[in-house]
Amino acid sequence: MGQAVGKTLRTNGVTVRTCLDGRSARTRGLAAAAGIEDVRSLADLLMASEVFLSIVPPAQAKTLAEEVAPAMRATGARPLYVDCNAVAPTTIREIAEIVGGDVVDVGIIGAPPRPGSRTRFYASGPDAERLALPGLDVRVLDGQIGTASALKMCYAALTKGSTALAMELLVAAKTLGIFEVLEREIADSQPEQRAVMERALPRAPTVAYRWIGEMEEIAKTFADLGLTPRLLEGAADMYRFAASSPLADERPERRDLSRTMTDTIDELAEHLASPPLDPRD
Repeated sequence: MGQAVGKTLRTNGVTVRTCLDGRSARTRGLAAAAGIEDVRSLADLLMASEVFLSIVPPAQAKTLAEEVAPAMRATGARPLYVDCNAVAPTTIREIAEIVGGDVVDVGIIGAPPRPGSRTRFYASGPDAERLALPGLDVRVLDGQIGTASALKMCYAALTKGSTALAMELLVAAKTLGIFEVLEREIADSQPEQRAVMERALPRAPTVAYRWIGEMEEIAKTFADLGLTPRLLEGAADMYRFAASSPLADERPERRDLSRTMTDTIDELAEHLASPPLDPRD
């Protein structure tokens, strides 16, 4: 997501920088392909920036804020801190307290932006009107920090939560020997749902490692309201399972586009049947 956002901004005339110190060769390659400049340190990045976009796996959102806050204090740099991560409303409010400056809460809905895409960037908080992201669809919501994240959490519970449920029930069906008849029944009685599953499931294992934390943040959102977190904790378990499979070794930009939903379920069911690795091996 971060690479696609950076590329879109750069295409629309924005200078985009990042600090790649300690990052993987893959991340460096993605940044270079998008034309994103690499600076030497986080301090240099903050001093050179008017807006700081935080786009990381949800489980790392607070950690990044905890790294940025002291660097802001040390340098005196105060860029607008825009948290675009899929986190619970309580988490984004904690992040705002950690950063201690001007913070915008953003919930991204849709696939990574590309020409002609309909990716939406919902923004909330007192400074949301200041957010300008050329080339991106920014929609300012009434409400405080936490409103945009609340929207993201509820929406992702439907989309990614449903994908986790589909993954589990289809792996179960394969293991129970009734996958083919179930797949035909879904195709006959719920063709739209069948199409959604065909689009979502082949990709899911390659991004499952990111979605574990997102499901946990949705579970936290629901628990904070007095609702059960268990449905989404189960979704996190399913993505944890997918992330442990050989399919997760692929990267999203290099995954096998010919692999179907059925192929994906076959491989996940085989992974389920495989004995766990001996840590002594």
